[in-house]
Amino acid sequence: MLRALLIAFLAVSPARAQQPFKRVLKLMGSRFEITVVAPSKQQGEAWIDLAVGEISRIEKLISSWDPNSQTSEINRMAGVQPVPVDPELFGLIKRAEGISRLTDGAFDITYASMDKIWKFDGSMTEMPSEAAIRESVARVGYSKLILDQEAHSVFLPEAGMKIGFGAIGKGYAADRAKALLMEKGVPAGIINASGDMNTWGHQPDGKPWQVAITNPMDKLKSFGTLPISDQAVVTSGNYEKYVTFGGRRYTHIIDPRSGYPATGILSVTVFAPKAELADALATSVFVMGVATGIDRIDQLPGIACIIVDENGNLHTSKNIQLKRTP
Repeated sequence: MLRALLIAFLAVSPARAQQPFKRVLKLMGSRFEITVVAPSKQQGEAWIDLAVGEISRIEKLISSWDPNSQTSEINRMAGVQPVPVDPELFGLIKRAEGISRLTDGAFDITYASMDKIWKFDGSMTEMPSEAAIRESVARVGYSKLILDQEAHSVFLPEAGMKIGFGAIGKGYAADRAKALLMEKGVPAGIINASGDMNTWGHQPDGKPWQVAITNPMDKLKSFGTLPISDQAVVTSGNYEKYVTFGGRRYTHIIDPRSGYPATGILSVTVFAPKAELADALATSVFVMGVATGIDRIDQLPGIACIIVDENGNLHTSKNIQLKRTP
């Protein structure tokens, strides 16, 4: 999932005993920023190397572009036979299937079989036909997925079905990198995977990390700030990739149930214990819309969200305390 809205970190205070070290690089086809708090540059770089290695491992596990990955094998064997997979991948798929049920299919792990009939590169001149849109989602359906817990096997029963991790994979990678660094004793840091962020610990001066919620109507301004620590935050935005027909804007985020793009929202920011969950829920809220999305988030303990609608209005779940920018 493309991240059109960036969350800007507030300036980190000068270090006392330790310092923050950051590296920016491309992983999983996206921009990653890895920040760790360390006593020296040498230690900081070594810890960042560990995170890079873990993210690269996750990419090989879940990539549908790599013909040798277990994910590709699942898709290749659709309609043929179940595929036994590593427990880690099975667990991720099972959680993704659970989120698909939780969101009534607004997020769907089998979305990857959708034909790309919507183009957001400026080449579209008219709406796709209703028949083409119906056909695009004919093989989508998380309820068809067959998971065998005992055999750790995954089966897509219809030829042409596919699973994909575009709306959950980078979040999972951020979670795993954070977990590994915490196991190695890294006291604090941030894994930012193109807007899928996971944090732990505090800044060197003891203050919590801060994020500014950017105004998608004016990227030089923000609505306000929030402290975050030991928490994930994911933002999904559509204000740069969309098409307009009949005076209505259609985002690049497609509803896997209908085949039509989501409408009415510019950006969604979700706060959750894990980036994997926040990632999937950000996409889901976009698809569900403001009222339904906030109602669903309010029912989930430990989850919060901020929505900016197409008119630039701010909507928050009941457990958000945003410090407004003057």
